[in-house]
Amino acid sequence: MTYPPPRPAPRQHTDLGQDQEVRRRLDQDRDPDRDRDLDLDLDLDQQVYRRHRNLLFSVAYRILGTAADAEDAVQDAWIKWSAADRSQVADPKAYLTRIVSNLALERLRSTRHKRETYVGPWLPEPILTVGDTADSVMDAESVSMAMLVVLETLSPLERAVFVLKEVFGFSHAEIAEAVERSEAAVRQTAHRAREHVQARQPRFAADRSRQREVTEKFFAASTGGDINTLMELLSPDVTLWTDGGGKVRQALRPVVGAQTVASWFAAIGTVTYQGIEPADMHAELVEINGGPGLLFSGPDRVIATVTFDFDAEGRITALHNVANPDKLGAITNGTPHDVATR
Repeated sequence: MTYPPPRPAPRQHTDLGQDQEVRRRLDQDRDPDRDRDLDLDLDLDQQVYRRHRNLLFSVAYRILGTAADAEDAVQDAWIKWSAADRSQVADPKAYLTRIVSNLALERLRSTRHKRETYVGPWLPEPILTVGDTADSVMDAESVSMAMLVVLETLSPLERAVFVLKEVFGFSHAEIAEAVERSEAAVRQTAHRAREHVQARQPRFAADRSRQREVTEKFFAASTGGDINTLMELLSPDVTLWTDGGGKVRQALRPVVGAQTVASWFAAIGTVTYQGIEPADMHAELVEINGGPGLLFSGPDRVIATVTFDFDAEGRITALHNVANPDKLGAITNGTPHDVATR
């Protein structure tokens, strides 16, 4: 979606005769050629913005972890872009990326306290992604729930620097300008963030086809109540993270162990959930955050999503279950996001 230019402030009320006189003078002063040039400039500005909009969302979403906040940052970037002196902009892509990065960083800092006082585990807001994302290992891993959860453990500045350097390949000098820090400070922050992420993300994971195969088996076993198959697919120390945000009933602490997690999912087809009878619950396989995931919905709304982490053998090591209705807006919208990094 392309956001329109901001509306001008409403004109103050004037006397009718005075108003007509102002209009007459404006008509006399109007230059058709100048107006056409202004319209052309606006069209070109919108074309530049539209060309880079997916990239702007990709940057903002990885920094923020929420689609709604990322969309707000992208809209605010349009407002700043439309008000800027574009004749002084040598590289529109770098300029727009710098704007949206700074806006996302400010927004992340302002929401930090809410996340720290959140009811139960805080998980990123899931999004539907297009097939091209899953085909690119780098793009898929950098937008996965597993990575976004790790990024939550960084400070806002570390997160922004890591995303811009490690995911999008910007130079230290470009990042320094975006986050308003010295280049030396950015180098130190990038090094610290990289070490932090490497210590927490899985070293090895199954290939994409194996992940898809295991997810399909998990889907069939959970909807069919096959606890034995679920046990085979889960790592012995698997962890289930559930995010209801205090809005819906969910576990407030991680659920650990294959037996407990398998029992949880084997009961899906037998219990009423959020007022929806099992017969009215619909489950499907979809691509979520660059990988295979499960989408559960009722007759009139999306209920929850489930995404997976895998080890090298393809066993499921972690599941992320998002059921907070405030975080399901992007999924409910149904529009896949292109979150490529280039």
